[in-house]
Amino acid sequence: MENIEKLAFVSQLFPFIAIIVSVSVGGWVLTTWLRIKNGYPLDGAWGQAVYPKNSDETIERVKLLSTENAQLKAELGSIKDRLATVERIVTDESHSLNQEIENLRIPRN
Repeated sequence: MENIEKLAFVSQLFPFIAIIVSVSVGGWVLTTWLRIKNGYPLDGAWGQAVYPKNSDETIERVKLLSTENAQLKAELGSIKDRLATVERIVTDESHSLNQEIENLRIPRN
């Protein structure tokens, strides 16, 4: 009688256990697929990289990304300087702004 009650209890829990296992396995598969798709190395059982990529293509890609990063940083610095100038012009009193404009109009010898 007691075994029948345990069996009934386990049979009621089985769908929930199956759902949890299915979601866990599905999440692992999705994570692995996203890592492979985006070029990340896969992790082994202890967190080490299974196949670290050190190919010429990867090295070239890192160089290109580093160059692009440097260019974007330089452009951002330029934009910050321009923004500071615009902020100064907008917040400056009109008298001194007019004076600066007139100073620019005067030809220098």
